Amino acid sequence: MRKINRLSREDAEEIAISGLQFLVQDPEALGRFLALSGIGPGDIRAAAQEPGFLTGVLEFYLEDESLLLAFAASRSIRPVMVAAARHVLSPDTEDFS
Repeated sequence: MRKINRLSREDAEEIAISGLQFLVQDPEALGRFLALSGIGPGDIRAAAQEPGFLTGVLEFYLEDESLLLAFAASRSIRPVMVAAARHVLSPDTEDFS
């Protein structure tokens, strides 16, 4: 039987931080993210330290397939890794359909 490698919390955080960096490069997507999250542009760094922020970044991608695919392609990861990272960072949250 083959051992299944699990995504570590550190790896999940790295994917989320990479997602935030990708958003910063896309002013339109960043604007939508900020509007939905209620965070001002000057508050991103402080907000990034809050529990749940990185989960929110990943959820933002999971709600926009075209953005998810662009991000995943830019980082050479499978889109499902974003969902896996979200689950690692917030395992008690129900998955959405």
